[in-house]
Amino acid sequence: MSAQVDHLVVAARTLAEGVQWCEATLGITPGPGGKHPLMSTHNRLFSVTSDVFPNAYFEIVAIDPDAPPPGRARWFGLDTLDLSSGPRLVTFVARNIALDATLAASRNAGFDGGRALAASRDTPSGLLRWRIAVRDDGAVLCGGAMPTLIEWGEHHPAASMPASGVSLRSLVLRGLPKSALNIAQVSVDNTPGPALEAHLQTPRGPITLTSL
Repeated sequence: MSAQVDHLVVAARTLAEGVQWCEATLGITPGPGGKHPLMSTHNRLFSVTSDVFPNAYFEIVAIDPDAPPPGRARWFGLDTLDLSSGPRLVTFVARNIALDATLAASRNAGFDGGRALAASRDTPSGLLRWRIAVRDDGAVLCGGAMPTLIEWGEHHPAASMPASGVSLRSLVLRGLPKSALNIAQVSVDNTPGPALEAHLQTPRGPITLTSL
């Protein structure tokens, strides 16, 4: 599939825990996000744009305790993740301009990336809309190395995000066949290690986040 890195996803038991983790680990307070009625989740966001990763951002996401059950498995495996040790990197999202065709090609290659669902959330400037691929079981593939695919509507959230002081420098994937991915910005490593490895420059210096 051909796509571009859109954002990193860190899951937390609660959004408050996610904010505390971000402040302690990356040295910044994340910016505002919003609520996702489709999945009964909410998030906080900040830009990690760099020359290599234009319009990239960082999402801290958690189950919204004030929302009713969504009636389906939530995205990013949030219903089954063990987050007792704290927030952690679970996957990344890649943007694509031909989501349906890319999902079909992915299934033909043996990877079920899920079905394209229409999603939205309220923002101060209006409704933000997108289509995102979610499996019926909500799981991420290949330990998070296989990205979740997204197709944005008219607006992209990173366009209105101020610089955060954090930038994404490189993204390394492991355990993923090269035929499954065509993202020029990432490195595919065949040596043992975590499925996903994100290298960030932060106010606390270089930081590496890994999936389990």
